Amino acid sequence: MSNYIKRAELDVDQQLVDFIEQEALPGLTVSAGQFWQSFSNVVHELSPINRALLSERDSIQAQLDTWNQQNRNCFDPAVYKAFLKEIGYLVEEGEDFEIATENVDTEIAEQAGPQLVVPTSNARFALNATNARWGSLYDALYGTDAISEQDGAARAGAYNPVRGAKVIKFCRDFLDAHFALVDGTHADVIAYRVDQDGLVAEADNGILGRLQDPSQCIGYQGDAQFPTAILLKQNGLHVAIQIDPQSPIGKTDRAGVSDLSCEAALTTIQDFEDSVAAVDAQDKVGVYRNWLGLMRGDLVEAFQKGGESLTRTLTADKTYTALDGSQLVLPGRSLLFCRNVGHLMSNPAVLDQNGVEVQEGIMDAMISVLIALHDLQHTGELRNSRTGSVYIVKPKMHGPKEVAFANTLFNRVEDELGLARHTVKIGVMDEERRTTVNLKECIRAVKDRVVFINTGFLDRTGDEIHTSMLLGPMATKAEIKQQPWITAYEDWNVDIGLACGLPGKAQIGKGMWAMPDEMAAMLDAKIGHPKSGANTAWVPSPNGATLHSIHYHQVSVFEVQEALKSRKRASLDDILTVPLSHDPDAWSAQDIQRELDNNAQGILGYVVRWIDQGVGCSKVPDINNVGLMEDRATLRISSQHMANWLEHGITTIDQIHETFERMAAVVDQQNRHDSNYRPMAGNPDSIAYQAALALVLQGKQQPNGYTEPLLHEYRLKLKAS
Repeated sequence: MSNYIKRAELDVDQQLVDFIEQEALPGLTVSAGQFWQSFSNVVHELSPINRALLSERDSIQAQLDTWNQQNRNCFDPAVYKAFLKEIGYLVEEGEDFEIATENVDTEIAEQAGPQLVVPTSNARFALNATNARWGSLYDALYGTDAISEQDGAARAGAYNPVRGAKVIKFCRDFLDAHFALVDGTHADVIAYRVDQDGLVAEADNGILGRLQDPSQCIGYQGDAQFPTAILLKQNGLHVAIQIDPQSPIGKTDRAGVSDLSCEAALTTIQDFEDSVAAVDAQDKVGVYRNWLGLMRGDLVEAFQKGGESLTRTLTADKTYTALDGSQLVLPGRSLLFCRNVGHLMSNPAVLDQNGVEVQEGIMDAMISVLIALHDLQHTGELRNSRTGSVYIVKPKMHGPKEVAFANTLFNRVEDELGLARHTVKIGVMDEERRTTVNLKECIRAVKDRVVFINTGFLDRTGDEIHTSMLLGPMATKAEIKQQPWITAYEDWNVDIGLACGLPGKAQIGKGMWAMPDEMAAMLDAKIGHPKSGANTAWVPSPNGATLHSIHYHQVSVFEVQEALKSRKRASLDDILTVPLSHDPDAWSAQDIQRELDNNAQGILGYVVRWIDQGVGCSKVPDINNVGLMEDRATLRISSQHMANWLEHGITTIDQIHETFERMAAVVDQQNRHDSNYRPMAGNPDSIAYQAALALVLQGKQQPNGYTEPLLHEYRLKLKAS
């Protein structure tokens, strides 16, 4: 049970009071009294607006439901589009403009590269992601399937020199492709050194080689004649040739090269939202405490790995000698965003003067920016933003009015905490249908602080299903991915971002690669993101970031963006195409059951960890035992898809129950080695099982198809028990 303490006009859980007053505030120029009064001011001023926007969501969905029921058998796209304008779902697009965001760090404005998203609730993961600014290309290749295990190149066991040779060849080929020598190849080099004109590569035939583009060499570590690292740069990204003839790898290399250190995760989103399970003050304090450690630069995590005790801290910046002899310092850590909770949820950690739970997005804004003052006021030794900005990603907003509300919220936070206007920057997740179709007007609402627009095709698909829940049965999930609206949606995001002047000031981003063990496939497929004009794209791990960085050497994103500016804008009519099944009668009973099994297994596999263990993001084996990175967005799709098929008679309640019972046994078997796991099969008292089933059976009634209300309800029930 919560123990509430009166602070200003708020009742605040004792755990949150203690954290704010004993941990977050010390070292800052804000007093406890000032903070709590400011928090109360913002809560009581903006909560009514927040709740009115949520009521508007419900009103619009109710109108959609009525129209969809009436037009099930006579859908006319032109009539539909006119109806969307009539109810305010589709707003009039205003005149052209360009964003005016200032004081943006180079990782966002001038560089293109991978982006990590990590649950801030897990200190070890948060540190790993922050430190993934630089990654070992040798390790990323050797330890993943990016290098084939054929011809004796197995990964298992002790170091395999056959596999090592494949890794080294890949890296020499990478250098030849992007840092080519005038004569010969990097495979011929027996020694590297640096002079005032840049890199000197000595070949085994005695020829001294230079880079075809001498400007690519910008610095070194150690002695110029015997460097320990040589710093190269292409397309705004750095690569360091690490040289250590005494190391186990370097002593087998003719040039003493021990690794390629690649600049990888330029930015990381520290997530308070989809990848965490934070339902009360205890959970929120855990998230905020790790964010505080990151902003002060003193986050430390001790853990056991392979029977060894390890301690993880934040990596220092990297210092090189420039070719003119001056000192060159590069950031050692990823530039951090934090993703606040959206407008929907409230949290029992704080109650307003009427005893009502405070909207969690308002709470996150006040507390995450308060904590970021430690970075702005330099209370620690390490810097996050060098331009004095705070970067917040705002998810799950529906249309321009909700984005404008986020802008108002950040204005008020800045005012109360004494910050200059637009210190707080916003990343807008383009993951709800009403935001997509009105994206230009959404950007206009934050044109002075926007630093990021990003497609989130998983949530976007969940919203697509719920928006048109009553119109008819949806296609299978595999078929939905082939529908015209997805390609149009992804292209539209880029087109609108370019038209609004984001290049040079803000990122245009793309979504996650969901298979962390499938790095060879990622290397083949994910080059499509920079080719599409995206400055950044999400990856599931530090190794994924290192490997994805290769794509940004292969593609100059800013050149692609310049070329794309002249193309015809993607079709709004395609975006508004509803992914209905064209012929559900063609599905066999086996087809239907296979789809139900796949959905139910994924729901159960994710929900059981969320409810029972408080894990908001994890690698969950799918029905074919392929590990997938799952968070609430994937859960939203699967639960809404099953609810839609139930609504339209493709399946029945009895079949849903039978499917869940059978899949529970599958999930139990997949988790049999987890000592903390609680079996669900044959266990009617399993709160996790009850939650998973409720997500489908009550899916039609959930606001915009979101899973948070039910997940929070059942997780709180389990914690209370």
